[in-house]
Amino acid sequence: MIPGLYSLTELQEALAQDPQLWRPLVFTNGCFDLLHVGHLRYLQVAKSLGQSLIVGLNSDRSVQTIKPHTSGYPQRPLVPDIQRAELLAALKPVDGVVIFDQTTAAQLIQTLKPDIYVKGGDYRIETLPEAPIVQAYGGRIELVKIEIPTSTTGIINRILQAVR
Repeated sequence: MIPGLYSLTELQEALAQDPQLWRPLVFTNGCFDLLHVGHLRYLQVAKSLGQSLIVGLNSDRSVQTIKPHTSGYPQRPLVPDIQRAELLAALKPVDGVVIFDQTTAAQLIQTLKPDIYVKGGDYRIETLPEAPIVQAYGGRIELVKIEIPTSTTGIINRILQAVR
């Protein structure tokens, strides 16, 4: 058992049992394949927007769909979902992690109805697939400025260039 890792049902029950502990609830989601300082700072800002922060983590299957294998590059994710979840759950700003199989967090958002949905500033509300759901129930969407422009793909590319 990993402290802070929830199934969707467990998370729903926790929210229902003690809403004042969780709300306003902030939710974000992503692959978080190789954790880096950009992730940490993003999560710190997200947490500062509410009482608690839940991270929806793309499962291995979901990541493989979103980031299909490219010749000459390692298959993604590099780190299995259960290990990514354990790392995220141990971070100070994160109050809970839920792993999901879909390519978007739409189902999680529809179920949890977070007060605030956070994504990186590289997204636009108009193209965010989850935006209509959040707007329909009156939630708020916050796009957080990317403080350190790094990514797992960028790290992989630097490593591959060094060994070539």
